Amino acid sequence: MYHHFGEPDHPSTNIRLDQFEAQLDHLQQAGYQILPLEDIVAALQAGQPLPTRAVAITIDDAYRSVYTQAYPRLRARGWPFTVFVATEPVDRGLPAFMTWDQMREMQRFGARFANHSRRHDFLIRRRPGETEAQWSDRVRADLMHAQQRLETELGSAPRLFAYPYGEYDTALAALVRKLGFVAFGQQSGAVGPGSDLRALPRFPMAEAFADLEQFRIKAAALPLPVIEVTPWDPVTETPRPRMLLRLDASDARLDQLACYASGQGRLPVQWLDREALYLAVQALRPLPIGRSRYNCTAPSAQPGRFYWFSHLWIRRPAPSQ
Repeated sequence: MYHHFGEPDHPSTNIRLDQFEAQLDHLQQAGYQILPLEDIVAALQAGQPLPTRAVAITIDDAYRSVYTQAYPRLRARGWPFTVFVATEPVDRGLPAFMTWDQMREMQRFGARFANHSRRHDFLIRRRPGETEAQWSDRVRADLMHAQQRLETELGSAPRLFAYPYGEYDTALAALVRKLGFVAFGQQSGAVGPGSDLRALPRFPMAEAFADLEQFRIKAAALPLPVIEVTPWDPVTETPRPRMLLRLDASDARLDQLACYASGQGRLPVQWLDREALYLAVQALRPLPIGRSRYNCTAPSAQPGRFYWFSHLWIRRPAPSQ
């Protein structure tokens, strides 16, 4: 998952062009199959197998550098990719964003465009005095307006949705699914048969986390077979939330399972029932207000490949007493 290309003014969401080209070279040289995101989603929905080294390239926000930098490089290789578009900045003609004409050109050469909401708001936030019904109506209108604009300008748009800022809660995820969307977050990980279609993971690529060695590991990642995660809702007021995972059988070397919290390093793994593959993980220190993650990885029996799972947390301050 990418945002900006060759735009150093945005270091937290930018990838340098030399990094991007090295990543594309690696995917090609290592024999990865670059598939349209819709094909991967369709296979997941139908329970069909995917190639062992299948990759989808996704880009959020439709910034201008997608057209000027990423598109020529991907077109030269004949590779498909999907851009999640927040439609209002495009409709307003803001200079930092692509135009509909540019998207139509890209569409002729294999690019696809999907829903990233109308205004790129923090969709899980309720406005002061807003009821749940009013919140639901507002968010529904935002998403469907974006979908209508995509379909009007581009002829069609798949029912794929990327959460702005990668933020979701149970209510938003349920609304998105009710509208017929398969949704994507920004938590790291690979997708597989058991992946939750309410919030599929992607590996974010930005300067600080995009060196080739890290990229090799992430591109080769396998989905840790999580049957159940509790709590699923990432929004919490708990300073040190406890995550429970139930895993399915796999060739993951669970004796080497390692879990980490954002900014805290490695966490102890508590096996509640080793035979049932049931475990708990908890931060050592309070998480900061805002977004954090727990990441868990374990080596596969396949050399050089790791199982990977990431759980988003959005910590809110507790109500004042």
